[in-house]
Amino acid sequence: MKSAVENFIVYLKDVKKTSENTYVSYRRDLMKLVNFLNEHGIEDVKDVTSTNLTSYVLHLEKNGSAASSVSRSIASIKAFFNYLFTEGKISKLPTDSLKPPKVIKKLPEILSIDEINSLLSQPDDSNVKGCRDKAMLELLYATGIRVSELIGLKISDVNLSTSSITCKHGSSERSIPFSNTAKAAITKYLKDTRSAMVDDNAGDILFTNCSGQPMSRQGFWKLIKYYGNKAGIEKDITPHTLRHSFAAHLVENGADLKSVQEMIGHSDISTTQIYADLSNSKIREVYAKAHPRK
Repeated sequence: MKSAVENFIVYLKDVKKTSENTYVSYRRDLMKLVNFLNEHGIEDVKDVTSTNLTSYVLHLEKNGSAASSVSRSIASIKAFFNYLFTEGKISKLPTDSLKPPKVIKKLPEILSIDEINSLLSQPDDSNVKGCRDKAMLELLYATGIRVSELIGLKISDVNLSTSSITCKHGSSERSIPFSNTAKAAITKYLKDTRSAMVDDNAGDILFTNCSGQPMSRQGFWKLIKYYGNKAGIEKDITPHTLRHSFAAHLVENGADLKSVQEMIGHSDISTTQIYADLSNSKIREVYAKAHPRK
């Protein structure tokens, strides 16, 4: 059964052109399922029944898996068995009875405008590392891209004349404008700093670490934590916090959801709707605090 999972992962990578994060999470979820099934004496995909899969979901819930994690696992399982059915490896789908648990949407943590300004003012762009860090933070907040998209950007993806980047995520591609502030930071980085940081192995990668190698997600996570602490921000800041803040601030200032959806790269506008909910929640909070007749 493990070989069937690996074939599915190859299909996701080579045919569907999914992102690394996606197929890595699919493999992780499916290998947990395979181990569970093997423990119960099931080693062939043809022998898997809907009862087996329902038992596995109940096992996840019983062992404290969050509803969001269970939902993601069910999505992985359904995609896997749909692939097997399409490839003729199984004659019927055992996944029809699988229903994801209801996930209570938690409003994301966002930074206020003052907190954003404080965070972005922390890097000292008079030195090499600070100049790179400022360009990265300014671009992340200016575009709302994912951290994986940020660290994967190439110089050829940046168009300074139009103040926009071309962002690739899986098989999709989108063009996103960025602010004059971000443009100034990127221009300074490219002119004064990048050549002092890169080595021959960096190629066309826009942002590298201090050793001249492509930056990792963990490296950027540490970077944003450092500047968050330096700014005295008590909220738990992650790279996704700037993505959420970008979208929330756009909606709060009148941007329509469709435009925000296209910029942020959501496949479904219902995902983007959370920022409108966040904006409405803030409006109600302000009303409750400020209206004289409570």
